[in-house]
Amino acid sequence: MNRPNIIVIMTDNQPADLLGCYGNKEIHTPHLDKMAENGLLFKNAYCPNAMCSPSRASVWTGLMPCQHGVHTWLDDRLMDDWPNNWNAIQEFNTLPEILNKNGYATAMIGKYHLGKLDIAQNGIEHWITMARGHTLDFYGNQMRVNEDTYNYDGHSVDFFTEKAIEYIGERAGSPKQPFLLMLPYNGPYGHWPSIKGPAKNQFWQYYTQTPMNSVPREGINTKAIQLYDLQKNLSGPGGPDFSSLLQIPNDLTSLRNYYSQMSLIDHGIGQVMEALKQNGLNENTLIIFTADHGFSLGHHGFWGHGQATWPSNAFRIAYNIPLLMWAPHIIKPGQVSNAFVSSTDLYATLLGLLELADKTEMDNLPSRDFSNLLTEDSCNWNDEVYIEQEETRAIRTPEWSYAKRFKGSQTYTLEDELYDLTIDPDERINVAGQAETSKTEHELSTRLNDFFSTYADPRFDLWNGGTVKSNTSRPWLWKDAWGSKWQPVT
Repeated sequence: MNRPNIIVIMTDNQPADLLGCYGNKEIHTPHLDKMAENGLLFKNAYCPNAMCSPSRASVWTGLMPCQHGVHTWLDDRLMDDWPNNWNAIQEFNTLPEILNKNGYATAMIGKYHLGKLDIAQNGIEHWITMARGHTLDFYGNQMRVNEDTYNYDGHSVDFFTEKAIEYIGERAGSPKQPFLLMLPYNGPYGHWPSIKGPAKNQFWQYYTQTPMNSVPREGINTKAIQLYDLQKNLSGPGGPDFSSLLQIPNDLTSLRNYYSQMSLIDHGIGQVMEALKQNGLNENTLIIFTADHGFSLGHHGFWGHGQATWPSNAFRIAYNIPLLMWAPHIIKPGQVSNAFVSSTDLYATLLGLLELADKTEMDNLPSRDFSNLLTEDSCNWNDEVYIEQEETRAIRTPEWSYAKRFKGSQTYTLEDELYDLTIDPDERINVAGQAETSKTEHELSTRLNDFFSTYADPRFDLWNGGTVKSNTSRPWLWKDAWGSKWQPVT
């Protein structure tokens, strides 16, 4: 086949709700809305883990956290303890490596956050990233551009857009060689100090008077407060300010700032698409737009990731991600899919579309190929997604959301949750442990057990004495369960 160029655009901390094409009336995202109009929109796309590093590792490898070993964000403060050139997914056959071995030029321009950042990793030839994983400020960041490191005074999103446009121009000089461009923006992000106060970008003006009715006003979830009490001693210089998770909900200035960062990304994507057109590459390019994970903006009374509560939750808002696919030579415009897909499935889908999948190898992966959905062909598909957030494992179907909790601790008693989405789509009434839902709960629990029994690697299976790479967000739990000698590995 004539293999297309592929651009995978990924935002940082964005729920599907933060786009006009997903029904948000207050967000300004005209370019992504147009992409949806001219391509394929997935309404039920989910991430396998609502933290940046593990979800990115799953996209690159097609594996779950219990397989690749990255269970939470890789803490930059531990970077000096990592081995030289350490790469958290080095032992796996990653998507860029496979494409590179099959003739693709490869580039990564944006947020990596999967290991050391000073050299190219995972089959990437053209390497541009920030010199740290998480974002403290959108401005004045140190950037790594192949062999060079320097400070960029402007907005990091603009920087990555500029470099992506430069790369597209360069690739136009070699039109016979397809390219893979991973473009993971480090916004809209959603944490202090990066979104504290009024934004300095040009889209702030769109939101200064916006009432922000697209986000519910709720009191702080007691489970978010409990988490803060458990992990406040983990904070420190250069790390996250955990207290902000209790302060940002209902802070309209921070919320408006966050919205403006999304509009800035949308503007950059418009520029990237125009560069494809100007360089004659748009007719043979597949663009995938998604996010590393969802993000609560106060929904259910918490701010941020799925693990922003104790125990980690499995609420839709923290895991439901945008997924748009645009390719005028493959996808008919205006398509909408209700299929339940995972970002982990992107691995098998791209390899299937490019006819690069090794059937023997793919049979051992949880990643599923939904490439038939791009052309409206029939697709034998199970509408279910699996989620793993350290002490919480969950399955989601059109009818149910079931979160099962780790039970191996003597100190921490964690309860399961079950929500009937047909009558309770906002997940407010926990019906776990009730007689009338016991059969359903047992069935979903069995499916969860079977899934993780099939795919979990004993080395990184936290529920059965395994460990994590680099760090965990729940050190108190795993040491309690597996003893004081339990520790992460690199």
